[in-house]
Amino acid sequence: MVLDNLSVSLKNSLKKITSALFIDERTVNELVKEIQRALLAADVNVQLVFDLTNKIKQRFREEKPTKDQPKREFLIHIVYEELTNLLGREKEEITIQQKKPFKIMLVGLFGSGKTTTICKLANYYKKRNYKVAVLGLDVHRPAATHQLKLLSEQVGVQCFIDEKEKDPVKIYKEFESQYKNYDVLIIDTAGRDALLQELIDEIESLNKIIQPDERILVIPAELGQTAERQAKQFHKSCNITGIIITKMDGTAKAGGALSACSVSGAKIKFLGVGERPNDLETFNPPNFVSRLLGMGDLEALLEKAKEAISEKQSKDIEKRLLKGEFNLVDLYEQMEAMSKMGSLSKLMELVPGMSQLKLPKEVLDVQEDKLKHWKYCMNSMTKSELEEPEIISGERISRISKGSGVPTSEIRDLLKQYKMAKKMMSSIKGKDPEKLMRKFKGRIPGM
Repeated sequence: MVLDNLSVSLKNSLKKITSALFIDERTVNELVKEIQRALLAADVNVQLVFDLTNKIKQRFREEKPTKDQPKREFLIHIVYEELTNLLGREKEEITIQQKKPFKIMLVGLFGSGKTTTICKLANYYKKRNYKVAVLGLDVHRPAATHQLKLLSEQVGVQCFIDEKEKDPVKIYKEFESQYKNYDVLIIDTAGRDALLQELIDEIESLNKIIQPDERILVIPAELGQTAERQAKQFHKSCNITGIIITKMDGTAKAGGALSACSVSGAKIKFLGVGERPNDLETFNPPNFVSRLLGMGDLEALLEKAKEAISEKQSKDIEKRLLKGEFNLVDLYEQMEAMSKMGSLSKLMELVPGMSQLKLPKEVLDVQEDKLKHWKYCMNSMTKSELEEPEIISGERISRISKGSGVPTSEIRDLLKQYKMAKKMMSSIKGKDPEKLMRKFKGRIPGM
């Protein structure tokens, strides 16, 4: 999980509050000390940590809970709000304006993940029905243009590159007449090993010529508190309008980069949380803090679901399920959608309360492997077996096992899962989906 150690520490601190008999000044002081230790261990700036914890104590002393609000809930709410303020307070998105093209230029040092991030951004906007192209102006890093070309092909967007030209300004002008055919143009620029004057001059020159609508700084999570210096220098050079933090799925503490950016004048727009094209999340401070505290993030979960399955597919599945029609093809489609949404461990972070179950990573990995094996099984089945799983006998299981390379025990597990799912679907046959959703929402706090 993103900032796993910090999340565990904060959740443990809040657990002590929820189980405390009395909430008084002493309890608050103990909580504050634990929060300080957790944030400092996550590489958050010392002064920011003390400002935040002093604010928590001050608000608890001066503000009063509402009439029917318990003190422990009041205190947790203060912690939640102050952590949200630390990380930027509100969600700030890139608004694509009605002009062709809307230009987004990415800047940063070597190894920050600019090129990978460009293709994630391209994929993000393509899924939102924008016509997207990418432009490679990194003429210094060997194979940078080749990497951009391969990644853009992977997500299915136009890529403008010139592997022979070494002047980024000439490359930009070479394709200038074609840019108007696209809604969004995402531009890759060169990086350096450090913030050298040569890099700053090149960025300033490109900024004047391209006049991008958004200038985004890409920094890796492991950069820590030095991210603030980078953000300020890049801001001075090209007036950056936002930040993307990459490698948030790694072991980096990341707290330094997150908090330093929030005080640098530029807001964090996205987080890179993996290597796949879909592993890019919009940064929403309230939801991010909610996830850190184990409260989930249903908004992000719904966003992933929308990306994984089209509205038409969703309605088709809903109609079949409400008629009581359910077979292995339906189960397969659900599994396909789940795999597109990301790993089980990442999805569990988004479901309220699930991250607190502390399921071992090995268990989650086993579940993900099982889903892959079940896909192999289904690919070895006939059309009639997929549509009528009840006909699958022991003899057919043996044949499917040989064709898929999956043990017969796992095929039986798949059929067992299908029977359980079908039984559940039969129970909602003919029910009003809106009433079911209201009933479901009523079980989730805050919905």
